[in-house]
Amino acid sequence: MEKSIKLVDLLGHKHMSSDCFVQALTHRSFGSKHNERMEFLGDSVLGLVITNALYFKMPKATEGYLSRLRASLVNENTLAEIANELSLGDFLRLGAGELKSGGFRRKSILSDTLEAVIASVYLEKGTDATKEFVLRIYTDRLENLPSEDSLKDPKSRLQEFLQSRGHEIPQYNLVSTTGDAHRQVFTAECIISDIEIHTKGIAGSRRKAEQQAAQNAYEIVMKREADKKQQKKETTQ
Repeated sequence: MEKSIKLVDLLGHKHMSSDCFVQALTHRSFGSKHNERMEFLGDSVLGLVITNALYFKMPKATEGYLSRLRASLVNENTLAEIANELSLGDFLRLGAGELKSGGFRRKSILSDTLEAVIASVYLEKGTDATKEFVLRIYTDRLENLPSEDSLKDPKSRLQEFLQSRGHEIPQYNLVSTTGDAHRQVFTAECIISDIEIHTKGIAGSRRKAEQQAAQNAYEIVMKREADKKQQKKETTQ
């Protein structure tokens, strides 16, 4: 209830009773006047506000770091988290099928709806009000931005570390693909020959499977590194 009140505090009763806001909450399963076009607009508006905020907040950050920061802030997971914090699921208008399947908890629906809500603020209240709304719902995240290294994908992180130590670049191979065409499971391997590491990753796409294999290899590499440091420390004592 407290989170629901928070959304009212942010938007106001007048806006939340407007036709524009109601449409922003309406999934295509509910009716023909749904929020898909508003999602498109909200995505662009959100990207601009976050890009602007990061540009001025991080004057020394590289373009690559800024791009990764923005991606981490506007991706589906983050948007769904914020939507849950606002109890946006309580307001969704879903068709019977989506209600039965738990659509009010689905990340894709929650994230799309939040983008549509942002668009509703832009359409009804203008640029300044939208900027204020976005910055308020992102306050904690903008104050606690992740480090540059933590934002790198596993393959990039692994390769950079290996290169810094003079090791070979990892090789990735597709081991197998199973399942129906619309629900395939990919198994990929990561091989680092000179340090005898061979890991596998399993996921719903080849890219994700390779990333999982890289993450597994990275964890092995870092454990070995930690063990070396511990052994060195023990021998010098």
